[in-house]
Amino acid sequence: MKTTYWPTRLLALAFFAAMGCNTKDEDGQDPLPGATLTEVATSQVQWTGVAVARDGRVFANYPRMETDTIPYSVAYVSGAQATPFPNADWNNWNPSLPPQDHFICVQSVHVDDQNNLWVLDPASPQMRGVVKGGAKLLKFNPATGALIQRIVFEDEMIVYPTSYLNDVRIDTQKNYAYITDSGQGALIVVNLTTGKARRLLSRSPTTKSEGVVVTAEGRVWRNNAGKVPSFDADGIGLTPQRDYVYFHAITARPLYRIATAALQDESLSESQLNQRVEKVRDTDPVDGMLFDPAGNLYLTYIQQNAVERLTPAGDLQRVVEDTRLKWPDSFAYDPDSSVYVTTSQLHIPRLERTDPYRLFKFKAPR
Repeated sequence: MKTTYWPTRLLALAFFAAMGCNTKDEDGQDPLPGATLTEVATSQVQWTGVAVARDGRVFANYPRMETDTIPYSVAYVSGAQATPFPNADWNNWNPSLPPQDHFICVQSVHVDDQNNLWVLDPASPQMRGVVKGGAKLLKFNPATGALIQRIVFEDEMIVYPTSYLNDVRIDTQKNYAYITDSGQGALIVVNLTTGKARRLLSRSPTTKSEGVVVTAEGRVWRNNAGKVPSFDADGIGLTPQRDYVYFHAITARPLYRIATAALQDESLSESQLNQRVEKVRDTDPVDGMLFDPAGNLYLTYIQQNAVERLTPAGDLQRVVEDTRLKWPDSFAYDPDSSVYVTTSQLHIPRLERTDPYRLFKFKAPR
């Protein structure tokens, strides 16, 4: 593994500090002027992922992460209304039903640049273990609900019984999918042309938790059992040029990247691949990640009710900070150049949550 050194503004900061100006460092900036939140939708059911189609329709997913009882897994949302997508049957699941034909525990939704809606189902209700034959990546037409492609991860050497597939990005030019496994630290790379999946960086420390304790709004994040969670590779971003994948474990500090050419090269050994990983920088604990078309990488700063962005020049900027951002979770980008972000309130014990789960959008300054 090698380290990438990004440009910094240390000389400028030192100059302004010497002049007595009220300038904060890169990790404690005031929000950029003009970045304001607009509430798009609310939910009484916990959601994590969000995706926006070209026609402006907004989709969200609702995992069986904390409870087995949810009314739907994927829905089209508008205001406080949710309509199951693509139909009620896909959203109906119990252990007697064919796992490949039903949503079990959907963690992410994503619309690619060809307007396909992808649904990532780790199939591990309450993270108790993957339902055999249930872990899958599904491609839908967002307008008609038609299923276009289904990748089922049946090989337990690719998706372990204790895995938890978390987030996905799609390269429509080379036809690859990149997925994080936050349960057992790895990247899953799928050749969408052949359907072949490979488990990569599974033994690399870059995909693993460092045991960082997440504290948001004065609360230490604990799971339903009262234990401090340890989450491996979680957030993922694909650069607009599709040349790098960025990834980050929630309970760790480093942000890493690796060239997509290396991930696609089946001749590289695990050791050789690990040497291709570059450390970008340390950050606060991060959940969701998203690149905009200009190459800015948005990061949910879950401890600070905030969204940061890493510019192509390497500057870390505070985009927006708001107490309503209670565990900002996942991002989406829409045709109107707005960034959408969900709140999942993971740091608050489930039975103590009184606010609805919210979906916001904002337009960040250029």
